Amino acid sequence: MSPSAPPPPTSDELANAFDAAHRWLARDPDPETSGGLKALLKAAEDDPTGEAAREVVGLFNGRIAFGTAGLRAALGPGPNRMNRLVVRQTTVGLMHWLDAQGTPNPVVVIGYDARHGSKNFAADTAGVVASLGGRALVLPGPLPTPVLAYSVLARSADAGVMITASHNPPADNGYKLYLSDGIQLVSPADVEIARAIHVVAAGDLPPIDLEHANIERLGDQAVAGHLDAAVGALRSTPREVRTVYTAMHGVGGQHLLRAFERAGFPAPDVVAEQFDPDPDFPTAAFPNPEEPGALDLALALAEQVGAQLVVANDPDADRLALAIPARAGSSGAAFVPLTGDQIGVLLADHLLRHTSGEDRMVSNSIVSSQLLGQMAAAHGVEHIETLTGFKWVARPIVDRPDRRLVIGYEEALGYCVGDAVRDKDGISAALVAAEMVADALAQGETLWDRLDRLALIHGLHLTGPVTVRLPGDDGMARRSALLAELVAEPPASLGGAALVDHLDLSLGRDLPPTPGFVMRFDDGTRVIVRPSGTEPKLKSYIEVVEPVGGAEDLSTARERARARLERFQTELDQRFSS
Repeated sequence: MSPSAPPPPTSDELANAFDAAHRWLARDPDPETSGGLKALLKAAEDDPTGEAAREVVGLFNGRIAFGTAGLRAALGPGPNRMNRLVVRQTTVGLMHWLDAQGTPNPVVVIGYDARHGSKNFAADTAGVVASLGGRALVLPGPLPTPVLAYSVLARSADAGVMITASHNPPADNGYKLYLSDGIQLVSPADVEIARAIHVVAAGDLPPIDLEHANIERLGDQAVAGHLDAAVGALRSTPREVRTVYTAMHGVGGQHLLRAFERAGFPAPDVVAEQFDPDPDFPTAAFPNPEEPGALDLALALAEQVGAQLVVANDPDADRLALAIPARAGSSGAAFVPLTGDQIGVLLADHLLRHTSGEDRMVSNSIVSSQLLGQMAAAHGVEHIETLTGFKWVARPIVDRPDRRLVIGYEEALGYCVGDAVRDKDGISAALVAAEMVADALAQGETLWDRLDRLALIHGLHLTGPVTVRLPGDDGMARRSALLAELVAEPPASLGGAALVDHLDLSLGRDLPPTPGFVMRFDDGTRVIVRPSGTEPKLKSYIEVVEPVGGAEDLSTARERARARLERFQTELDQRFSS
């Protein structure tokens, strides 16, 4: 039987799930999810071996994991889905944990996006906080995640909760948690809070007042504060650039337009079909700017209006994607999306050339390009390599108070410019990107010219992924098994190059322990394989470095690098797919 069609549940499994479901119904505050669950239970009773019975067992077999990114799952009833009862239980657990940390009456800022259920989940979160003695500060409407992250610091809050599933499919939602330092939590806090949530879920909830006097609706000053911080990240004066923008049906649109106006840039041409928030994401079923086809409407508009830059946010506007006009004389598409690493090093190049001081530092995740470290050394700036995730990339801001973060980035389109927001921020990064292009245009350059200059100095760095999706109920287990097999028996060679060194990241030598495996080859290629933190996927990050013999060698160096990268990608894909 295929992984997507598990066997019928046993009578004991179904009986246990029915018991859990009826206990759930007694607590569920949402008539929509409780009504759906009752209908599902009736269908399972009528056919104990059918799809409804399997679904009931799946809904009540365990609990959605609470990790360093909080919660994220499909909407629906039961502890394995996102719903109002899970949100309430999670927030009660958070409040108990804060009390145990010596913060009995915490201030908690709460934000939400425009996804299905987000407004109600935010209201439930605020109701729990206020009813348990805290003060809930709710942002004024659906807003980008960076506004919430900024507000945690601006309000000197003890925690922040953002209701969002970022760029997940329309059926999902999530609960993202920040602590008082403005950064997403790391261990052991995540484990301790998860333990507190499990204790809460085993019993009854306290009375919750959704209109409690300790719930405060914040005004536009919260939004204006983030806009001021975003504009404060700018470092040079040119502003003339024609931009096309897509909000990807998310909440970034109006906020970004206000930011561009505040900074003095011309108003972007917007992709009208994707500008207004729409939780169904009608033109992008998987609204991630990295996904093939996600930028098609923006690229078409850019060609139509003669734009010089394409800017895209994901639905909660914490990520940034860019596309620029193709190299002069190249064939094919008129606009080319930049990779996450290309954007990261270009932003770093711009900011490092427009800042000064021995206290500067830059950071990026271990799976991002090694080029940033070489650039930092050339500028006399400290470079910090971190684990994947912005809870690590931004952490040097608090771990190194003697230093000033110029930029932190990860290759998955996440950028932190400055320290006003201690998380990835697709709004402030978009402003810096527009400034960077305007600056290049004022000097008669393109971003390709700047990438070429970096290649001449540091060698041509080319990165590319291999992602293996593992569908089915056993996908997470198969993901772990594939990684374990690689660690136990790494390949002697890949892409025609011999393996010369490898490191199991779970051993935690230079960084905290994390699942992953690093391989280095005798041609200078580095490959890192790690499991996705939230999905049944195994990800490989390949970086080839090609020496450049001078400006006349740039074109052939790019061809050599692409050929090497494709060889590694092909062989890795074959290994994991066989």
